[in-house]
Amino acid sequence: MEKDVSPKKKGAVARLLDFAGPRKALTYLGCALSAASMLAGFGPYVCIWLVARDLIAAAPDWSAATGIAAYGWWALAFGALSIALYFAGLMCTHLAAFRCASNMRKRAVERLMHASLGYFDSHASGALRRVVDGCAAETEGLLAHKLPDTAGSIAMVVGMLALFFAFDWRLGLACLAPVVLSVCCMARMMSGRGMEFMSRYMESLVKMNKAGTEYVRGIPVVKVFQQTVYSFKAFHDAIREFTVLAQDYAIKWCQVPQSLSLTFINGVALFLVPTAILLAPGEGDFGSFLANFAFYAIFSAVIPTAMTRVMFMSEAAQSAADAITRVEDVLAAPVISAPEHPKAPDGNSVVFDDVSFTYEGTDAPALSHVSFEVPAGATVALVGPSGGGKTTAASLVPRFWDADGGRVLVGGVDVREMDPHDLMDRVAFVFQANRLFKQTILENVRAARPDATRGEVMAALRAAQCDDVVAKLPNGVDTPYGACGAHLSGGEVQRLMLARAILKDADVVVLDEATAFADPENEALIQKAFAELARGRTVLMIAHRLSTVRNADRIVVLDEGRVAEQGTHDELLAAGGLYERMWSDYQKAADWKITSAEVA
Repeated sequence: MEKDVSPKKKGAVARLLDFAGPRKALTYLGCALSAASMLAGFGPYVCIWLVARDLIAAAPDWSAATGIAAYGWWALAFGALSIALYFAGLMCTHLAAFRCASNMRKRAVERLMHASLGYFDSHASGALRRVVDGCAAETEGLLAHKLPDTAGSIAMVVGMLALFFAFDWRLGLACLAPVVLSVCCMARMMSGRGMEFMSRYMESLVKMNKAGTEYVRGIPVVKVFQQTVYSFKAFHDAIREFTVLAQDYAIKWCQVPQSLSLTFINGVALFLVPTAILLAPGEGDFGSFLANFAFYAIFSAVIPTAMTRVMFMSEAAQSAADAITRVEDVLAAPVISAPEHPKAPDGNSVVFDDVSFTYEGTDAPALSHVSFEVPAGATVALVGPSGGGKTTAASLVPRFWDADGGRVLVGGVDVREMDPHDLMDRVAFVFQANRLFKQTILENVRAARPDATRGEVMAALRAAQCDDVVAKLPNGVDTPYGACGAHLSGGEVQRLMLARAILKDADVVVLDEATAFADPENEALIQKAFAELARGRTVLMIAHRLSTVRNADRIVVLDEGRVAEQGTHDELLAAGGLYERMWSDYQKAADWKITSAEVA
């Protein structure tokens, strides 16, 4: 398996913009336009100051202030220009953000399409969906709104600093003081524990999404036993963890600094008015001082807007950094590596040559020095106690995982030296947990070979003993499966899976628990379908019902990841080993019946 590691030295925004491709330039253009929009937005405030200056200078003869009408038109022009620039900037950043989110989803899904199938055993579908869809969506707000708003806020801060000291530096300092105090409060809130909280917050969202998906799937079981969400411990604990986490952060960590920050940025007058009162007695040109005070009083209304944008940007940046990290983790999922010079197998035999395998995160090996052979055209059964390594061994043939030691050979070639597409074309498998798509029965079976004709699909269904299944459906094979269509039993679904395998017409067949969900009637039909599927093919099958494997050409008994014994059914019974004990227990279970008890 190959596992890519994405470079994470760059910042979150830079890594996000890499997904935008050529549209990255639109993000920079949008931010520049947003900054220009904010600077243009200062124009009306300057015009108001000019109006106040002229009116104060002309008082009490207001008619002498002849230029105030022009200032009004200039203010209108600056306001319209600011809106137009901001709108154009948002158009640019939205185009880049949508492309970024789209590419992020596409690359994540493409990576998952090439990931080893074993990867999905250790990663829940709910968690993956949250990462692929939810995390990509979270980045849209950052790139489309928060980033240009931040550029505008930076321009606003620079413009504010210039205007603070352009007219009266003393009143400017009075307006600057609450800004500095507010920034200190936000820095306290967002750094250190704040960053740690955002990571834990996103982790709890993923966990809650995963548990919620499992809960929805398990609702029938919950209802049967008259339970509630509180009885579904994983979901309940995920909700409680998220609730406690959010409450603790909001109350214990953010309450004081957030309150102080909001008080400072909305209380500029508490700094400006006392400063003006102290300065006013010493002013020689009181009219000019009054005009300057009017400007700062009006302009101070911009400060809360600027600081709020900065605060939201900090939160969005933290969220986006965590989101991009999770997406990059998916993009680092191990994929089935293709050899530079693939080899073509000669024949259809399957050989396990001293194979060992250990699952990631565990110490005990699932398989340890396992060796056996499935000759071309033969049927070999894997049996043994639960946890013995049967499913693991079968999953190594189609490369759900790669062996840590030894080799798995198909046609004399190590599966790791074969082209993955060629290997998949040669191997058909029926999973222990079967999946039908929300499509028609015809399309479900045709999934094994999309170019198959309708006649070929029907022939595969007949071979898999599915005539009775098709006959009971209202529209035959054109009936959709699922909520608004057909509902089938476990054994019927199993036969459809066998029809898929028959239609694929692969040389090697892997059957994992082929009769796991079958009642006696379905089991008989499955056995007939299996006989058709096995004809002329190499078959590796797993079953707990020993009666289904007694006629296999060879039986391999796995126990604790090792080959305990192997041979034919009769040979293993004669050996008196583990298989003989399992057969004896199976016979006792098969003979067990419910009898009525006489009550005296």
